[in-house]
Amino acid sequence: MCGIVGIVESDLARPVLAEELSRMVRMLVHRGPDDEGRVTMAGVGLGMRRLSIVDVVGGQQPFSNESDEIQLVANGEIYNFTAIRDELAALGHAFRSRSDIEVLVHAYEQWGAEFLTRLRGMFALALWDGRTRTLFAARDRAGEKPLYWTKTSRGLLLASEVKALLVRPEVSRELDPDAVDEFLTYEYVLAPRTILKGVYKLPPAHYLTYRDGEVTVRRYWDAAAVQPRVWKDHDAADAVRAVLRKATASQMMAEVPLGAFLSGGVDSSSIVAFMSEVSSQPVNSFSIGFENGTYNELPYAREVAALFDTNHRERTVSPNLNELFEKLVVHLDEPFADVSLFPTYLLSQLAREHVTVALSGDGGDELFGGYDAYEAQALASRLAWMGDALLPAAAAVAAALPPTGKKKGLINKFKRFTLGATQAPRDLGHYRWMVYLSPRQKRRLYGTSLRAALAGSDVYRPVRDVLKRFGHDDLLNRQLYADLSLYLADDILVKVDRMSMATSLETRAPFLDADVMELAFSMPGHLKIRNGERKWILKQALRGVLPERILTRKKEGFSIPMKNWLRRELEPLMRSLLAPGSVTARGLFQPAEVTRLVESHVAGRENHAHTLLPLMVLERWCQAHLR
Repeated sequence: MCGIVGIVESDLARPVLAEELSRMVRMLVHRGPDDEGRVTMAGVGLGMRRLSIVDVVGGQQPFSNESDEIQLVANGEIYNFTAIRDELAALGHAFRSRSDIEVLVHAYEQWGAEFLTRLRGMFALALWDGRTRTLFAARDRAGEKPLYWTKTSRGLLLASEVKALLVRPEVSRELDPDAVDEFLTYEYVLAPRTILKGVYKLPPAHYLTYRDGEVTVRRYWDAAAVQPRVWKDHDAADAVRAVLRKATASQMMAEVPLGAFLSGGVDSSSIVAFMSEVSSQPVNSFSIGFENGTYNELPYAREVAALFDTNHRERTVSPNLNELFEKLVVHLDEPFADVSLFPTYLLSQLAREHVTVALSGDGGDELFGGYDAYEAQALASRLAWMGDALLPAAAAVAAALPPTGKKKGLINKFKRFTLGATQAPRDLGHYRWMVYLSPRQKRRLYGTSLRAALAGSDVYRPVRDVLKRFGHDDLLNRQLYADLSLYLADDILVKVDRMSMATSLETRAPFLDADVMELAFSMPGHLKIRNGERKWILKQALRGVLPERILTRKKEGFSIPMKNWLRRELEPLMRSLLAPGSVTARGLFQPAEVTRLVESHVAGRENHAHTLLPLMVLERWCQAHLR
């Protein structure tokens, strides 16, 4: 696991100075505390920080081909590298190490951009091809590893994190109004945008080329292209079990201590079960919990750990919230307000005390139908007879009910369902329950200049575009495709990568193995949710692997009592960051409306955590990065 950077001058006669490259590389030490490598040449520089996992002694980067015409740095792991290496060696390629990353150089040399479709792994890579004077960069299919880029007056810059780009004075510090709107709507910014104008994310399953001053971005894989198949139930269950077992075993490749995140839910429990099958030693498992009982899943994790006799470590946390907010928000590349970033960091911190690599259950919900939003959409369809009058009336009743301090609860579910059903456009389908600020709320909150900058823009277009791109006539799979493309890529995987790498921990997700994803999208939606039971085929596959009581346990989600913390521990910080003077100075929002939201939330009349936390994050991030 590493952090990478690249510089390509528009004038290739201009030398890249080692110190210019080093300033960018040093911003990524947390991603790779073990080693540093770089190469500079006329017009080009590539650098990296390394967290040593495979070929600890011989895997130093950059790697080059035999003639040194191709230079490469990469972040990630290639799980099928042995088979690719053997094939390349038979074709005459010579290797200097046992590193999985070295195969990428020779694979590109042999097959060009097509080599990406052969890879099974998570990665972000950048290489300079001196033969064609081309910079080539790419990301893995799901987007586990990040890559940002910007084109400036001097050329192209790329890096694993935005903070490495911001050491360069020519990189834009101007907020993108559309990205601000996306952030307040979804709590994250969708690729290819970032919060900064002119700075972009390379989307998952895409590659970028830069040649003669021109940037081209192309897709090389798409789950929407997977052809649906007719499956018998038992055959589908057998196939899911086999492919997930194989993916888990392949991702245990490491020369350093390895473990797993364990919540006690179906996804993480299945990974621990398959790890236990192939490990000669007890699996290291890690869990955290909170004192608030509705947010504490430790008993579930403890049960699974005992079942598989893992070397289990758990921690009930009472974090210094102000200190944690300051550390993590400033660390993030761009504003991000999914509250599960806090427990993810704390869990990563616990795991890193004992291991260097941790496997997780991320991706299971997006592939097999695990979220409440699918159930909400199905319910909304059944209630279509209520028309345009009754649902808004129900929403008005729900809005009058005071929120509770519980994680979910009947009242909170009722309020969330009616709001999603009435405040977001119907053509978003299930994504109505994955957005927050409504257009009406934005009119009250957004300042005049921000509203003017957003005139004519459509914050829902990325969702609509993804839903349209899925051409098969399968409603649930279309929903899953949207979540894989947007929510997983731009929220879940961003959170896990940044928070784990902040502790120098590598995380891996067997559910996001290419073969698992393609198998899942070959299966019709009725195999995934049947008679209201979510993840039906996954649970069938895991019968005999996990006990029935685990398979039938309701999904909880990895969250924290943020709404309660904003009324207590974080209230002073919230009032400081969102003081009228600060809001006025930033010039984005209406100070009076922000104050109204704060007072209403603190008094317990409403739960505005999904608005107030993003506003706090945005303000603190701007203070740190936009001086």
